Amino acid sequence: MDGIDMLLHAPARLQIAALLAKVTEMEFAKLRELLKVSDSVLSKHLAALSDAGYVALRKAAEDGRQRTWASLTRAGTRALDRHVAALRAIVAHLPAAAE
Repeated sequence: MDGIDMLLHAPARLQIAALLAKVTEMEFAKLRELLKVSDSVLSKHLAALSDAGYVALRKAAEDGRQRTWASLTRAGTRALDRHVAALRAIVAHLPAAAE
């Protein structure tokens, strides 16, 4: 399907991209809390998004601990926009949901 990005198709990765699209960057622990996943699951998803160039990771010491921040790159923003547009096109013919 045109525009569907299989890397972003995974629900957790789509949620990561959507959360990062709203901010300049987000700390790993906050992402983990919002997604309700383990450190290892989040690390795996962030690594895949980073390898694709969709997410930039920044590590720095803060409060005496090593911390990681993630941000959506321009390529990630473009991919997310294309993916969301493709999803909207797929469901465009559906009637609006009743409230």
